[in-house]
Amino acid sequence: MTSSTGSVTIGQAAAFAGVTVKTVRHYHQHGLLDEPRRDSSGYRRYRSADLLRLVQVRTLAGAGVPLAEVGPLLNADAEQFAATLTDVERRLTERIADLAARRDTLRQLTDGDRLLLPGRARAILDRLTELGFDPGYVAGQREALVLARAMAPELFGIFLTQLEHRLDDPGFVELTQRAWEARSWPPDDPRIGELASALAGNLLANREHLAVPTDFRPGSDDVTRYGLINHHREDQPTWARLNALVEAELRAAGLPIPYQ
Repeated sequence: MTSSTGSVTIGQAAAFAGVTVKTVRHYHQHGLLDEPRRDSSGYRRYRSADLLRLVQVRTLAGAGVPLAEVGPLLNADAEQFAATLTDVERRLTERIADLAARRDTLRQLTDGDRLLLPGRARAILDRLTELGFDPGYVAGQREALVLARAMAPELFGIFLTQLEHRLDDPGFVELTQRAWEARSWPPDDPRIGELASALAGNLLANREHLAVPTDFRPGSDDVTRYGLINHHREDQPTWARLNALVEAELRAAGLPIPYQ
């Protein structure tokens, strides 16, 4: 319905400008578009000047100019206008780069290990599978590696080196696989103590693989970090007892294993 020559309703103005009525009202709320006068029937009537302003606002907003900057930009002189657009372009370029980085991260999420762990750590996990370790054990080691990388990055490379050496030892592999199977044993099974001694003896036979850098300075939260990493998934009584016995023997041999 048009009752005034050379003017249109808000719906028609929105359609001509390629926006929604809601968007036009939003521009009004932000002071980017003056409220037009109402006709005798109470309808707001948009004239050509209003439509021109609406198209200008829509174009700048669509180009990425924040609404808070659209009004001053439309009222700026040519030099200010060019400078503002240059700044908007710079911010848009930075945002595009940020979005591209997020897109790449999302793509990497299709392979969680690739995002969370370096290739060297993933190779260790593959080696565990090749050696016949139970999938549940491999999953636990994957989580422990993620925790270790995040919580002890200064020692992560050394930790990987230790694992690589141990997986080259058939005795360690056999004992570790047996330890995983021991989770089904009763917590007071006498074999647990024997297995703990065998595991500790194997580790101590290669004491050089247990060393940390001489320049490493322990922190006040090292006990907490150690517990979160080395006791991850330790919710099974037999497994917890086995680990405690191994740690006790390592401490007795002079290794600085934190108490939990």
